[in-house]
Amino acid sequence: MSFIKTADGTSLFYKECGTGNPVVLVHGWCINCDSWEYLINELVDNGFRCIAYDQRGCGRSDQPWTGYDYGTLANDLSMLIDTLGLNNVTLIGHSMGCGVVTRYLAEHGETKVKKAVFISTSTPYVAKSENNPDGIDLMYLDQGLDVVKKDRPAFVRSLVDGYFGLSLEGNDVSTDMADWAVSITLQASSRAAVEMMNANFITDQREELKKISMPVLLLHGDKDISAPIQITATATHDLLKNSELKFIEGQTHGMYISKAKLLSKDIIHFIV
Repeated sequence: MSFIKTADGTSLFYKECGTGNPVVLVHGWCINCDSWEYLINELVDNGFRCIAYDQRGCGRSDQPWTGYDYGTLANDLSMLIDTLGLNNVTLIGHSMGCGVVTRYLAEHGETKVKKAVFISTSTPYVAKSENNPDGIDLMYLDQGLDVVKKDRPAFVRSLVDGYFGLSLEGNDVSTDMADWAVSITLQASSRAAVEMMNANFITDQREELKKISMPVLLLHGDKDISAPIQITATATHDLLKNSELKFIEGQTHGMYISKAKLLSKDIIHFIV
């Protein structure tokens, strides 16, 4: 098992496989890098070196009490890239992972990264406010945090239907796959669950996105209820200087797992 140390001494687990131009994958809320295995298989088979890591508080990484803000999470990503001596990187984020990628590019620059892919992004700003009237009311954050603190397994289980679209006609995701996703999500600490949910909801990254000049591909399922299109993918696309937005018909938030082969075609075409 491979680990790196971050600036505050937190150990982060990572895995890498393949050879070629490097692709670094950044997972979303409380899941871990095992969730990337299907997409990694496709990318490695097509000549890429893939590096995926468990964010702090998740999976096999340390579970500190602090550091779940986007600034620290982006510093962790920077430490991974620097420690492994990576250049000419493609960053792939999923959901909240796209927020980490955004903060990394805004604060650490684009010198080591050539392109980025945002899958099912939760950027730029979830919370409803005076200057973000289309956002989601903070009441729903408070309700979610209450459930997480009282019964985290039940909360994670409640997300699965929407995450994979289990009730949608034509859905082919097995209950075994759904159970697996729940199990690896519950490896995260309760502190990480609360703090990462809060950061994802209240962080305004609109100005950060405007700073990014590199090409960005946004892939978003048109049935994604976890990250509603208009306040996430469409809004993010409008803020970026050089982006392409593609909606994936009939797909949901977890399509990077359930439809990895389909997504890999768009990603490989974009990277190459």
